[in-house]
Amino acid sequence: MNVAIAGPAQRTEFRGSGGLRLAADCWGNDDNPVVLLLHGTGQTRHSWKSAGIRLAANGFRVVALDTRGHGDSAWAPSPTEYALDTLADDVCSVIDEIGGTVTIVGASLGGLTGLQVAGELGAARVRKLVLVDVVPRIEKGRGARRIRSFMEGNPDGFASLEEAADAIAAYLPHRTRPHSPEGLRRNLRQRPDGRWRWHWDPQFLRRPEQDLQVWVRELETAAGELGVPILVVRGALSDVVSREAVEQFLAVVPNAQFVELNGAGHTAAGDDNDAFTKAVVEFV
Repeated sequence: MNVAIAGPAQRTEFRGSGGLRLAADCWGNDDNPVVLLLHGTGQTRHSWKSAGIRLAANGFRVVALDTRGHGDSAWAPSPTEYALDTLADDVCSVIDEIGGTVTIVGASLGGLTGLQVAGELGAARVRKLVLVDVVPRIEKGRGARRIRSFMEGNPDGFASLEEAADAIAAYLPHRTRPHSPEGLRRNLRQRPDGRWRWHWDPQFLRRPEQDLQVWVRELETAAGELGVPILVVRGALSDVVSREAVEQFLAVVPNAQFVELNGAGHTAAGDDNDAFTKAVVEFV
C-alpha cells in the first residue's frame, strides 16, 4: 500500500484470527520501518492520529489498528471471541500480513496485548515495544472501576455530541476540553433513533475472565526474556498504573526505559501528545 508521508491516513484492512475483518489507518512509505499502534479498551485507531502523522514524518510506516469490536473493525459473534489470547492472535496475523519486523506501541490493553505478542513472536518479528501507561501489575482499585463505570455508563447513548462531550469532560477532568465536539464523530455513531452511541461492542466487557495472577507472571516472564528494547510511558496522574508497579516491572526487566509525563493520566498519549510523541520518536 502506498501512503504519503505525514499526509492524510490511508484506510486499509487486515484479517485477524478466524478471518475477522480489522480496520486500520496507515501513514508513511512501504519501505520504512513499521510502527504498529494498538489502542486501549473503548478507544479506536483515531486516538493515534497525531502520533501517527508525526511518526511518519520521522521516517516510519505507521499502522494504527482498530481492535476487534472497536471502531470500524468487525464485531466478534460472541464474548468468548474477545479473549485476550484471541486479541493477541489478531495482532500476530496483522504482523504476518505486514511482513518483516515491527515496533509495537500499545496503550493500556493494547500494551498488554503487544507484550503477549512480543513474547510469542520474539525479537525476530518485534524489534521494540512501547507500553503506554500499562505494566502487567495494574491497579485493581479506583482507577479500574472508574474506567469500567465510564464504559458501562450511558447505555442508551447521548442525545447530542455536546452531551457526550460533557461525559468525557467529567471522566477526564485534567484534559483541556476541545472547542468543538465534532471530533467525537470518529468514536460515536448516530443510530436510527437519533441518539449517539460509542462505536464499540458492549459484549467486549463480557469477555472471558482470566486468572490474572497467572497472566501477570506469564507477561513478566515474557518481558524479562524478550531481549528487545522496552519503553514504559506513564502518565504522572494515572490512577491505573502506580509508580510502584512500574518500579516492580523495571526490576524484572532492568534494561527497560521509563518516561513519566507530567500532567497526563491513563490516557497519556492524548493528554500530552507532544511530550508523548517526542518520547516515542526518540525511542523508536
